[in-house]
Amino acid sequence: MTADLSPLLNASELWHKMGKRFGELKGDYERNVQQALANGNWQGQAFTAHQISAAATASEYVAAQTEALAVAGLLTQAHAELTRLQKLVKDLVADAEAKDFHVDGSGKVAYVGFNKLSAQEQDALRHAPDYPQLEAQAQKAAQEWTDGIAMAVRAVDEADQGVRRALTRAATGHSAGGNGFGGFNAHAEGDLAKAGAPEDVATKTDGWHVEGKFKATGPDIGRTPSGPKYGKEGSFKGYIDLFHITAQGSASNGHLKLSGIVDAYEGARGTANYGFTDKGAVAKAEVSAGQRGLAEARTEYGPIGEYARVEGFNGAEGSISAKATKDELTVGAKAFAGKKATVAGGVEVAGIGFGATAEGWQGPGAEAWWGYKKENGVWKFGSHAGASPGAGGSAGFEITVDPDKLKKAVGHAADAVGDAAGSIKKTVSSWL
Repeated sequence: MTADLSPLLNASELWHKMGKRFGELKGDYERNVQQALANGNWQGQAFTAHQISAAATASEYVAAQTEALAVAGLLTQAHAELTRLQKLVKDLVADAEAKDFHVDGSGKVAYVGFNKLSAQEQDALRHAPDYPQLEAQAQKAAQEWTDGIAMAVRAVDEADQGVRRALTRAATGHSAGGNGFGGFNAHAEGDLAKAGAPEDVATKTDGWHVEGKFKATGPDIGRTPSGPKYGKEGSFKGYIDLFHITAQGSASNGHLKLSGIVDAYEGARGTANYGFTDKGAVAKAEVSAGQRGLAEARTEYGPIGEYARVEGFNGAEGSISAKATKDELTVGAKAFAGKKATVAGGVEVAGIGFGATAEGWQGPGAEAWWGYKKENGVWKFGSHAGASPGAGGSAGFEITVDPDKLKKAVGHAADAVGDAAGSIKKTVSSWL
């Protein structure tokens, strides 16, 4: 209520003068130091070292000017906002007092209208049938005024805390404005609303966040035929499942994410897809019987990740496929009976992954596959081939592209380049 906010404007004016003065000093330094010593008369390693140091000094003058002008702007905006909010508190108190309420120094309101009555009027009022109701209404109104004033005071305090955050951030040299940390803030924000925004508050979900899924089905038997019609491909699926178990989970902490999946299956299946649709042409048939198992682990930290996968198969399988759609172009064939063990691994950077696979076979067979396809929003390119008269194996490679991760990585890189370009621009400007 009684705070004098005018010193904020006085301080703002001084900081503005300081910013202008830093600009003048920058010009003096360029003319009398940088340009004077860069006239060609001084050459050698000492001159080169001086130029690097001089560039840092000139950059600091630019950063100092930016910081000082930002603080000046913040102080001016702080005066306007705090004055506005202080007036709201004063107006509320004045309105309450005009309506026969008293506001004490802590902001608590009490109705004093009854005190204006004469002793006889007060005594008559206390004996009136509706006095309890009138007293309750007065207490309710007083509490509403108390709550309203408290809310207005909180608004002042929140604005004051925002100003504190903004000034602290503006005066913190966390950016490398002068070839090093801890100097003047070359990126000081002069907008109070942006610079004074609260920090992210830590919640109970911070730290490790764990998620998991588990699914088990079987035994089961069935078939689902469907002929080609109305632009849809024909399909057939027949299966005898003894069991199918899948477990997957992830644990994340900040930029670090660990995830894995385990899958086990035993049974026999046969599928076929064929036909022409608006999406393309499909011809595919596959049969298999036996046991399969898969385990995969992934580690990701920001845009960088790696994965490892192992698979096992015991049984017989055969397939032939050719598919050409907007999301897939693949050709392949395989026939095998026996046991397989597969290992795969790779790395991923900014949504682009590179991996390799290798299989060991015990049993006769041959297979080849080539193409690309889109699964769960991720593009996969790859090829593998192998043969085994009795013992052998196959090898292949795989490349993955995740458009969402790639877009985010490019966005972050653009932001970083923009920040660096801004610093370079100011430094180069100081040389010219």
